[in-house]
Amino acid sequence: MAKLVGAILYIFILLLHLHCHQCKAAAAARTSFVHGSGGRATKAKTAAATAAAVRAMFVFGSSLVDNGNNNHLNGSGVRADYAPYGVDFPLGATGRFSNGRNVIDALGELLRLPAAGLLPPFADPSTRGRAALHGVNFASGGSGILDLTGKNTGEVLSLKQQITNFEAVTLPDLRAHLQGATTTGHKMKGQDFVDQCYLPKSLFVIGTGGNDYLLNYFKPGSGPTRALLSEFTSSLLIKLSNHLQRLYDLGARKFVLFSIQPLGCTPVVRTFLNITGDTCIEQMNHAALLFNSGLRSIVKNRNSGVRSHMPGASFVYVNSYKIISDMIHHPAKYGIRKTSRACCEVSRGGVLCQKGGPICSDRTKYAFFDGLHPTDVVNARLARKAYGSNSPDEVYPINVKKLAML
Repeated sequence: MAKLVGAILYIFILLLHLHCHQCKAAAAARTSFVHGSGGRATKAKTAAATAAAVRAMFVFGSSLVDNGNNNHLNGSGVRADYAPYGVDFPLGATGRFSNGRNVIDALGELLRLPAAGLLPPFADPSTRGRAALHGVNFASGGSGILDLTGKNTGEVLSLKQQITNFEAVTLPDLRAHLQGATTTGHKMKGQDFVDQCYLPKSLFVIGTGGNDYLLNYFKPGSGPTRALLSEFTSSLLIKLSNHLQRLYDLGARKFVLFSIQPLGCTPVVRTFLNITGDTCIEQMNHAALLFNSGLRSIVKNRNSGVRSHMPGASFVYVNSYKIISDMIHHPAKYGIRKTSRACCEVSRGGVLCQKGGPICSDRTKYAFFDGLHPTDVVNARLARKAYGSNSPDEVYPINVKKLAML
């Protein structure tokens, strides 16, 4: 069995070695397609080319992209490892904060990553070795950009800690597997696969920031001592930029940044402020828009080289705010009926579903499954827009599909 595993791994490394020699030629061909040349035959191969271009996907962020890391944190108070979560997910309640897929699952499927696009959570002890070769999810529900965000909910993995987990555990593990330390004793020389081919062809997805407002800036009791919203947001964006730089220094080159969703339209915020009807809380939405504007500027500046210490990096901004807002404000267009209420009966606090509690009969008609997190149908549309939209108002400056083929 050990010889068989070693042989399979050696073949994987050999194929990766051959792919590296073809990186420039393949990139040129894919770039030609992106800019419009080529006919139907070329377009028919797009999905296969995208799949070949993406080696792995590494995910960092909060509960909107967490797929089970908090299940392994004994002190976590933000978990989704119980029914009714996962009621429409083939594997049941896995720790995803939705009735079905989260946006990362749907995006991974569109990118044709193995295992139907489902990434293993870092905190699962089995996510080591070959299990991590096509990507790992490091996200933690309740976490934020700031180290203190979410600490009042129990144990969380901050964005800083998530990147440390990638650097200290996953990256050395990948180097050991992709740079020749195989069970067969073979060693591929003359090519640093991880730094020259594997990491540059991987996507680094970040979806965080909302909790820094919900569980930090706007939390009850913080009023009199709060900084100005503009100052807080500016500090938040600087810290995020530093985290992005750290990922770049570790080898990341392709970044996908999801904006904050319309916080003021979430059921938990409306309920907390006793809002009836479909009115959104503009103060919360203003904070989200302020952050999102700065996030888009980061993408614009990094891609243009302005004040950038990241040569060779490419960034995509996904406007989750607009995509989800469109579904909330024009529900009939998307077959949705309920935009201000959670599908499940929420527990005290207004965010998470009650364990074993009742849920709506048709989840496709609801925008939110619990007090904060979208349903599968919303996550799927968000992923489709991120992957294939050609509108700069939705994805900027290019979509994820084109980023993958660069």
